[in-house]
Amino acid sequence: MNARRLLFTLLLLTALALGWQWLRPSPEPPVATPDGVIRVNGHTITPLQPFQLEALVLGRENYRFDRGARVSPTDLALGWGPMADPQVLARIDISQGNRWYRWRTDDFPIPRRDIETHSANMHLIPADATVAHALERVEPGQRISLAGQLVRVDGDDGFHWLSSLSRDDIGEGACELIWVESLSSLD
Repeated sequence: MNARRLLFTLLLLTALALGWQWLRPSPEPPVATPDGVIRVNGHTITPLQPFQLEALVLGRENYRFDRGARVSPTDLALGWGPMADPQVLARIDISQGNRWYRWRTDDFPIPRRDIETHSANMHLIPADATVAHALERVEPGQRISLAGQLVRVDGDDGFHWLSSLSRDDIGEGACELIWVESLSSLD
């Protein structure tokens, strides 16, 4: 009896999740105000400074259920300079999860500080459907170019998320939160 009840509960939860996915409202288009602030889906997105980068995609993680997924559905771990060198990357293990990017190595192929300042986890907010579609196609190992704005996000529900403004910081708060206006593959 318990197994049947568990199976029924799992089927019901699956049906509810699929129904929510199918029936949820489509995202509203962004609306820019004269002062450059952007309103989208109950969030105010404030540009802080322009951002552009050409980099190698070290990892990709998609999000659907954390609070940040309402604005940023995808994180990319990106590497540039020495962290885009395949010989260097062959000696570094890279992982992502819970909005963090992690690396590990048994022997440093380049100085630790070069790893820290030439790679980062970046939370991406597609500015439009074209960018969202391009982001869906990005895969690890691909070279990309992206441009947009580092931003602060304030949700109508009290949610706050702030981009780092430096590529030299590490640890909590060091990730870039980017309003991505253009994204293209360099391969």
